[in-house]
Amino acid sequence: MSGIRVLLVDDHAMMRAGFRTILRAAGDMEVVGEAATGAEAVERARDLHPDVICMDVQMPDMDGLEATRRIAADPEASGAVLVVTTFDRDDYLFAALEAGASGFLLKNAGPEELVGAIRVLAAGDALLAPEVTRRVIARFAAGDAASARAVVPGGATRGTAPAGGSARVAGGSAGGGPAANGPAGGGISTASADAARPWPGDPGLTEREAEVLRLMADALSNGEIAARLFIGEATVKTHVSNVLQKLGARDRVQAVVLAHRHHLA
Repeated sequence: MSGIRVLLVDDHAMMRAGFRTILRAAGDMEVVGEAATGAEAVERARDLHPDVICMDVQMPDMDGLEATRRIAADPEASGAVLVVTTFDRDDYLFAALEAGASGFLLKNAGPEELVGAIRVLAAGDALLAPEVTRRVIARFAAGDAASARAVVPGGATRGTAPAGGSARVAGGSAGGGPAANGPAGGGISTASADAARPWPGDPGLTEREAEVLRLMADALSNGEIAARLFIGEATVKTHVSNVLQKLGARDRVQAVVLAHRHHLA
């Protein structure tokens, strides 16, 4: 079976070399290309069709956020974008989500976290570290409309929602991937009734889909949801896919945010 195809984007050659060494040691990944600028990243994404793109933010010519935006909007480009940056700043976080990134990781993360994050995105999931998830939810709870639009522009869908594998609203150190062993630490806070806007129409979730959504909001993986509900993991994946489509969510992170915002979880 071919490995996960990864494109490395960073203007520092030493950083790319370090990432390349880590991914090569993982055994199931192949670095198919590298880019030192955002413009090069867009070209490589079109030509190489990677599964995952590790994207730096601050680069010459075109920054990583604009490159992410162009890749997400280009039907000829492919690759789930994992933003990897040294800057733990809300403006970068929300701009990355708005641009279409599927994950956000700090460069002080360990090698196992980088490898785990790439595997998560390659499986079609989204990834945010628990402290980042709490900041996203907190913005919704505070009624920050500008930040809300960063994750849910206009409250509507942004592209086709993936079927989704394991729940990955998580991060932190964990062997085998950032969320392999359970829910994100610290939990997710809910918005107050006054801060939440009415849901624009009934999403039409079945009782089982609503139950799955509540467990997704608790950051349970598909396997954990299956065990909790005594159903097969393939059945959980079907429910997750239905939930995303009905909510108009592009991924599990957005579905969880919507669930809290509209008191569905």
